[in-house]
Order: sequence, then C-alpha cells, then structure tokens
Amino acid sequence: MAKKKEKKKREKKAGKRMSKKELAALLIDFFHAKSSETLSMKYIFSELRLTTHPQKMLCVDILHDLLADDYISEIEKGKFRLTNHGTEMVGTFQRKSNGKNSFIPEGGGEPIFVAERNSAHAMNNDKVKITFYAKRKNKEAEGEVIEILERANDTFVGTLEVAKSYAFLVTENRTLANDIFIPKDKLKGGKTGDKAIVKVTEWPDKAKNPIGQVIDILGQAGDNNTEMHAILAEFGLPYVYPKAVEKAADKIPAEISAEEIAKREDFRKVTTFTIDPKDAKDFDDALSIRKLKDGLWEVGVHIADVTHYVKEGSIIDKEAEKRATSVYLVDRTIPMLPERLCNFICSLRPNEEKLAFSVVFDITEKGEVRDSRIVHTVINSDRRFTYEEAQQIIETKEGDFKEEVLTLDTIAKALREKRFSAGAINFDRYEVKFEIDEKGKPISVYFKESKDANKLVEEFMLLANKTVAEKIGCVPKNKKAKVLPYRIHDLPDPEKLENLSQFIARFGYKVRTSGTKTDISKSINHLLDDIHGKKEENLIETVSIRAMQKARYSTHNIGHYGLAFEYYTHFTSPIRRFPDMMVHRLVTKYMDGGRSVSEAKYEDLCNHSSNMEQIAANAERASIKYKQVEFMSERLGQIYDGVISGVTEWGLYVELNENKCEGLVPVRDLDDDYYEFDEKNYCLRGRRKNKIYSLGDAITVRIARANLEKKQLDFELIEK
Repeated sequence: MAKKKEKKKREKKAGKRMSKKELAALLIDFFHAKSSETLSMKYIFSELRLTTHPQKMLCVDILHDLLADDYISEIEKGKFRLTNHGTEMVGTFQRKSNGKNSFIPEGGGEPIFVAERNSAHAMNNDKVKITFYAKRKNKEAEGEVIEILERANDTFVGTLEVAKSYAFLVTENRTLANDIFIPKDKLKGGKTGDKAIVKVTEWPDKAKNPIGQVIDILGQAGDNNTEMHAILAEFGLPYVYPKAVEKAADKIPAEISAEEIAKREDFRKVTTFTIDPKDAKDFDDALSIRKLKDGLWEVGVHIADVTHYVKEGSIIDKEAEKRATSVYLVDRTIPMLPERLCNFICSLRPNEEKLAFSVVFDITEKGEVRDSRIVHTVINSDRRFTYEEAQQIIETKEGDFKEEVLTLDTIAKALREKRFSAGAINFDRYEVKFEIDEKGKPISVYFKESKDANKLVEEFMLLANKTVAEKIGCVPKNKKAKVLPYRIHDLPDPEKLENLSQFIARFGYKVRTSGTKTDISKSINHLLDDIHGKKEENLIETVSIRAMQKARYSTHNIGHYGLAFEYYTHFTSPIRRFPDMMVHRLVTKYMDGGRSVSEAKYEDLCNHSSNMEQIAANAERASIKYKQVEFMSERLGQIYDGVISGVTEWGLYVELNENKCEGLVPVRDLDDDYYEFDEKNYCLRGRRKNKIYSLGDAITVRIARANLEKKQLDFELIEK
C-alpha cells in the first residue's frame, strides 16, 4: 500500500508543470545515478515520467544545454551518457604570461582552462594532475592543478638586474609572467645587464615569484656571442661541446689501413668532386662519374662513412644521438659531431683518401637507372667546387671537368623532370642571408637562390636516399620489411587546402582540393608556376607551405608526398644528422645478413630526431630574427614598402619587400576604427568604416621601434 502511495506521489510530482530549473536538477541527478550507462531519450522520458508533450520538449531543451556545456555526450543519435571527465585527469600544463593557462589531457581532448590561482605554480609543459570542475552554462571548462608529476623545464634565459641584497632575472619568456628572484649568494658573480641561465629551485605557495639560482653567465647582453648562446640556451640546445667527447674524437686515428682499403670498392682513380657552399667545411657528399658506353654513365654518390669511425654506444655516438642534428645559426654552426670528425676525418676534402658509403648508379642521360648498388668505398676527391664555380661551368660550358659537370647537370635535369611529372611539389624558396662583419654585426642582406648547381647536387642526393629506402623497404608481398627510419611526408590537410583555395581565389588563382594525390600536387605546382615573379609570390608560397604537413622521421613508411616518392629516407648527411647515421648502421647490418632491429626503439629515436630538427629550425629562425631586428635598428624612422604577411588579433605582420625583414603594426596603433579579426579570411576589418587589411595587401610602413630583447620590430602605417 505504502509503495503505491509513493508511486502516486512521484507521478503527481512529475505530472505537474516542473520548472526548467527543477527538471534540469532531476536530469543531472539521474545521469549521475546511471553514470556508467548510455541512456536513450525514450528511457529518460519513461524513468522520469515525462508524459506530456511540453515536458518532453522541455527535457529535450535541457539535454541540448547539457550537451553544449559538455556535461553529457551524445554517443549515437538520441543516446546520451554523462561526460565522464572523471574528477581527476593527467596531462600537460601550458602556461601563458597573460594568465590564460590551459591543460591538455593525456589521451587527447579539448584543452581545459586553469586559472593562475589554481595552477599550483606549475610551469610550462609540466606533467600535472588536475581535478576537473564540471562545465556549467556558458562557462569555460575549468580545472585545478592538484599535483605536479613531472617538471618539464626549469631553466630560463634572461637578463640580470642586481640590487643591493638580492637580484632578479628578467625574462622575455612568453610563458612566464613573473621575474625570477635570485638570492645574492646564488648569483655566480653575475652583474646587472648580464645574460644568464637560471634554474628555478622552488616556487613557494604564497610567493609571487619563483626562486632560482644562476647556472651560467653567458656574457653582456647585446654582445653577439652572448646573444647567440642565449638563443641556443633558450631552446635548450647546447652551446659548448663537451670536452670529454672532443678528447675521445682526438684519439681516433685519421690514417686508413691497407686492410680496410682491401675490403672496399676502390674509386680513387675515378673522377670525383664535391660541390658545396663557399663557407662549408663539412663535406658530406661527393659525386663521381665515368663513361661506361655511349649514353650510359656510372655515377657514384659518395657519402662520408661516419659510422665507420663513430661506434654505436660510444661517448661520441651518445652525444650525437642527444643532439640529433647540427644547428645552423646566422653566423655559426653548432655541430652534432666533434670538429675533428666533421671538418677533418670524415669530411670529403680534396686530394685526400677518404672512406665512403656509396650508392652507385648505371644511368642514362635521360635519367633512367639501369642498375644500382650500395657499397662501402674508398675515394679521393679531385676538386672542391663551390656552388658558384659549378654554376659558372653550367652557364659558360667552360672550366675544370666541364664534360663531367655538364653530363651530371643533364642527368639531374632529366631526374627533376621525372619527379615533377610524378607529382612532386616545386617549392623553390629563396633564403634570406646576412653578410656579417667579424664582430657579428649584420652589414647587408642578400637572397640565396637555388640555381642549377644546387639542383644538380640535390637531385643525386634525392636519388640516393630514395634508392636506399627502396632497397630495404621494398619486399615481396608476403615478406615483412626490416625496420628502417624513413623520411615521411603526409598529404596536405584537407581543411588547410580548402582555406588556401579560398585565400588565393581573391588573387584570381585556383587550386584543387580533391582528387588523387597527383591531381592535387599538379594543381599546386601549376599555382606555383602562375605566381612566379608576381608580387604575391612569396606570400602565396608561405600560405601554401602552411597547408602542407611537416616531413618527419618514422619507422612506419607512408611515402613522401612532397617528393612524390613511395620510399624515402635520409642517408646523405651523416655528418650533420643522426637519422642518416642510424640508416648507415642498419643498411650495413642488413647487407651483412643481420636481423631486423626493435621497431619501438627506433620509432622513439625517430620521434626524438623529428623534435630536435624542429627545435633547431626554431633556433635558426630566432637567430635570423635577431639579426633582422639588429639590422633594422639602425634604420629607425625610414619608410619601406611591404606586404601584409600575417594577420592576428593583436595586429598585422608586414614583410618589407627590399630585405624581407618582418615587423608588426600593433592593432592598438590602428586607431581610426575598432578592428575585428576575421580568422577565416585572414583579415582585420574596421567596424564602422569597414576598412579591411588582408593578408597579401601592399602596404607602406615606417620603422618605429626595434626591440632586440623580444626580437621584434614595430612598424607604423603610412597612409598613401
């Protein structure tokens, strides 16, 4: 009897008009009670006894609100369950100096906002555990750090300010809103104006500033050497070479024994030369050529045999693995290997016997490969050409070894032609270079273009890399290929292609966003041909490159889209890249009948190499940026023409036509209107007058400010 009464009471309560607030509370309780189940709409109606149409409509309305708030998820159409963020999650903390910190969950998922007061002073990229506040109406999802599991980076670079009894490190780091407090006894002799590396030792709960100690004094801010070291330190890259590793390299004998020569194919009598930039010291690669019969040539791509000298697991090898790449800043190279190896023992210097690992081709003048082999060799280079000297031979058809150079050029052009007809993408970027005096001061800017001589070398390196990858990766259907680090490149991101297509439409260009791989790449090439020499060329190339994926290393081969190769690896630069050293070792091992290696171990090494490559590129860009700002700081007040090269909510980036230096017109200086950022159309739009500043617009600016600390130029708009 009592049960019936209870049921009647429930029905009565359900029967009367509930307010939205009441029903929402009921729904939320119901989802929590059934937190592990998926609930259909029908089931919800029946369990909550929502019998009338208005009640059901109200319930649907609330379900939509809860979905929008990410409180529940729709598993399939009409079936819902509680979004179980769990109360605790593990992931990465991302600190922003404006206090808009966020948390990225480990298994992927939307970032979660973490207010400064709830950050427990976690630092950028720390691994943390948070508790999650359930998201409420129109509020951002929010979390609170309850534990710091792993510190990512506790060292910072900045300038010291030393007072009487204490000091601070002032950083330009965008992730740190507060200066670092340094006790007087932890200064390591640093003075005001010194650039220093400081390690954060603690950040007490109630303290506004982290506390740290000086690890190293880099020198006086503004001094070129100091600033280059500071850039390296900022990216966590080493700026000195460990003495112990150099000592180990000094013990390696440079002489080649007769028995080593006996084991190798002898190319010492074959015409061989290197072609490199004029300031290069580390010659990774040499080319040899001899005529086999009319129309058929033997071309050898000879690569420094680094791993003959650097044994796996040795102190030199471990250092190379850690660095993964040489870093090229504006005015210096930070080598992956000790100098004795990269500039002396392994470098393929002229008129010296050298050990090489070679890919040798029998190839026609039309670029058809009749045969190829991978062999350990001994070579003796006859001549060292700079790119300029080789270019002169190609253009004038006169000079040392002209027949050999011209034949290689003919074959290279045929190979290039083949690649493009297979759908390779032709990004022909020029690089901005600085002429620098002995104090490191930039005196002029010039553009480095890729000419026939550069392309000649490039084509044979591509061919060698591709051939090595095919030899290992290409196996009969029923066999599993042995593990090898490949250089892979995925298809463009469809969404970014779509954006590119909309963006270039306003310049009157088209690009295909669907179809086969080759259709898309051919249409991108067509676009690149169309814009060649036009004022928007650089800009459209930049946006096109942004639509591309980044090439990276992996043991899982998916081919290289940009080169239109199904198999590709890095074999040709072992002096400056660790993946090439890995490939040399594995190819040698497999050629000797060795078993396949651990895929997991090599995939980790591939990821590490890809990350280090990215960091090195960022450091290189920062050093160029620094020199650009330094160069322009002597040109304050001068007026230049440029184009809008980037549009953000904080302003317009403008690239100057004359020297490609980039600076910012801050949105606060566009004071004739209130400007809104339109992300999709790459533009800022004035609210009242509807004036639009778009990516690619020609624009005239005055150089207003140059901030070397921030590596930033500020421009002012000049109205024409």
